[in-house]
Amino acid sequence: MILYIVRHGHPDYATDTLTNTGKMQAELVGKRLFDEGIDVIYSSPMGRAIETAEPACEMMGIRKHIEEWAHEIGDERLTTFPDGKLKPIGILQNTSFLEDGNFAYSYDDTFKCPPLKSANMQAAVEYIEENGKDFLERLGYKEENGSYRILRENNQKVALFCHAAFLKTWLSVLLKVPLHVMWSSFEHSPFTAVTVIEFKNNPDGFTAPRCIKISDVSHLPEELVGILHTQFNPKPEQE
Repeated sequence: MILYIVRHGHPDYATDTLTNTGKMQAELVGKRLFDEGIDVIYSSPMGRAIETAEPACEMMGIRKHIEEWAHEIGDERLTTFPDGKLKPIGILQNTSFLEDGNFAYSYDDTFKCPPLKSANMQAAVEYIEENGKDFLERLGYKEENGSYRILRENNQKVALFCHAAFLKTWLSVLLKVPLHVMWSSFEHSPFTAVTVIEFKNNPDGFTAPRCIKISDVSHLPEELVGILHTQFNPKPEQE
């Protein structure tokens, strides 16, 4: 199975819809997924993700399936900044995750890192981890001790339309990259960026997710790549 994780297009956060730029981005990423032969489309329940998925669905003549667990992370990612104010962890200077030896924390110890300890990210991670396992099991892959038992060979190409903070958190879980390293060292995806994860159907009946591409926007002309998350100052829900 090949899993395409797609961030939504440029949004109007106030109305949870796409701007005209976002609609153009959605058309282009839809064409890309059509050309790559996507078989199944899933989406976050939020309007900006659903609207981004619609062109792909129309081109392929298939309906989207809503995954409630793939909604954006909200107040859980507010953390205390050096000025004492609560702000989204995604706009915190990345060195804050690495100072004083914090970089050495393991995957299991990641919530000892002060910015994550100050936030309620552990609750969000556990929610995404639990529901992500269920999602993958429905697709034929059951997590067992870090790898996945192949319940049935899935040769489909599957797309999930979602959000930046959700994506980084789920990638941390899937790839077992400590969350503080993911937040400090991986840039937020540009709008409609595509991350591709392979679940190879190995003959011994076990597989593990492998990242083939991350935050790829080769389907967009330069003028539509848009603004990276850290270049604007979003409200907590704006990812």
